[in-house]
Amino acid sequence: MVDISIIIVNYKSWNDLKDCLKSIVSIDSNRFTIETIVVDNQSNDGRIEDFRTLFPSVFFIENSGNNGFANGCNMGASIAKGNYLFFLNPDTIITENAIYELWNTSSGNSNLGIICCTQINESNKKYNEIRFFPSLKTLFGLSRALLKLIKKRNIKLNYNPEKEIIFPDWATGAVIFMSKDWFTKVKGWTEKYWLYFEDVDLCKKVRDKGGKIGLIRSVFIIHKHGGASRINIKTKALTKTEVLISQHVYFNEHTRGLENFTIQFLLITSILIEKTVLASLGLVFFFIPKLKVNILILKNLIRYYSNAVIKGTWISPRAMDYLKRIEAH
Repeated sequence: MVDISIIIVNYKSWNDLKDCLKSIVSIDSNRFTIETIVVDNQSNDGRIEDFRTLFPSVFFIENSGNNGFANGCNMGASIAKGNYLFFLNPDTIITENAIYELWNTSSGNSNLGIICCTQINESNKKYNEIRFFPSLKTLFGLSRALLKLIKKRNIKLNYNPEKEIIFPDWATGAVIFMSKDWFTKVKGWTEKYWLYFEDVDLCKKVRDKGGKIGLIRSVFIIHKHGGASRINIKTKALTKTEVLISQHVYFNEHTRGLENFTIQFLLITSILIEKTVLASLGLVFFFIPKLKVNILILKNLIRYYSNAVIKGTWISPRAMDYLKRIEAH
């Protein structure tokens, strides 16, 4: 047994992963023991063998396909020997002190189902700490702004700059630290998500079981946001589409009846109107990549919504393909 298992899901993010692993293998702590597991979601470019040579202390697993972030995390967790699981993005840089504070805080507070810490980008800018669970009240920008105005006093109290630990609704999947007991209690990551919202879902399951989501402000991890998924226009369209798809999956998992119907209807209507307008502009101003990408997003969404009607499921077709292969076996 080891104290902490670091689990990283990789898909063609080798340059970022190299920096991340360098920061991990440089740690030689007498305060805790760690193992590092990298699950490669079938990058299929031959580079995994080079990394096995470069980082012999790291355990690399090759997934059966690009089965999604949640699936990769669960695969890594299934072989982890640590009492604590540290899910980490490949585009992060960590320190011994950050790991120790996460571990020390988590082990000393059994009601903390998930603990994370401050994340900063390369420009030393903090990522947003105030996070609410998605709901009908937070569905649109205007309603989110109104909610923040209504809850201004509570937000000021809960996110007081002098507090060392704060409690947002959810933590980003780039940095999630939890005990194996809590991981087992919530049955791990939900594999109905292919990409995005799986972290919100995991935190919601922890909260539903009576656990808290904590964020330590006293330590930080560098997170080079967007490096792993935004490679070109096609990739950008795919990832942006999956954000929208995963919203549908999340609400289908956590709402029922009239509330579910209302949210799904409003989401479909607003998304299709917005993307149709932006795709039309993309046809006219095709030389502007930010507008052109909306043409591909609209095509992806029409395909997804058609599939949802025909097959009666909100699950992303990419996640569905994997789940079907599992059922077949």
